[in-house]
Amino acid sequence: MSEATAVLELRGVRKSYPGAVSTEVLHGIDIRVDRGEFVALVGPSGSGKSTLLNILGLLDRPTSGTVEILGEDCTGLDDAGLTKLRGRSLGFVFQFHHLLPAFTAEENVYLPLMADKGHFEPGMRERARDLLGRIGLEGFETRLASRLSGGQQQRVAIARALAMSPALVLADEPTGNLDQASGQQAFQFMRRFNRELGTAFLLVTHEPRLAALCDRTLTLVDGRIVGGETGPKGSPAVA
Repeated sequence: MSEATAVLELRGVRKSYPGAVSTEVLHGIDIRVDRGEFVALVGPSGSGKSTLLNILGLLDRPTSGTVEILGEDCTGLDDAGLTKLRGRSLGFVFQFHHLLPAFTAEENVYLPLMADKGHFEPGMRERARDLLGRIGLEGFETRLASRLSGGQQQRVAIARALAMSPALVLADEPTGNLDQASGQQAFQFMRRFNRELGTAFLLVTHEPRLAALCDRTLTLVDGRIVGGETGPKGSPAVA
């Protein structure tokens, strides 16, 4: 059996904030996420989840330690290099969808492709329509985002996160602003993309029910990883 490929690896990551007294928020974090994994990150408020997620998403730099994306050490990259790597290797889903309300569903999905290329190409619309069809929004491609329900908007946001075929999607409380049924549906669609495309997901959630459906759970307490339980490999996909 071939060795699993790491899409994300943190080694000894620490993060401090200067002040009259320097405050260390993360204390030597080691994390590895392999291709195709679906991992939950849980922890109480104030545990450092937001700080860690910013570092995982290359939006902030650690004070010390290394961050590797697809084997590339990000330590020496300048801001332009980090932006390029982030855009092509990572996808993001947030609690609030952050869609552009005056744009259609398909336009919101192919915006990352346009940003990367610097111009529009017809294949971008085809990519967006394929993703929207996979996520149950066939027929909604040209509907304005402002005219979609909350659950539909979050599904468009999931499709947008996958537009660039990232190796890893970081999902920050993606069901936190949805009712239970819509949240469960959004989770199941992410799980489907994880299985069908081999995209790795790191899901930050406060819901134990969802964390239990992930492959494993990382627990962050007071800036330290204190648990990495293995969970079920087979939560139900959308029919």
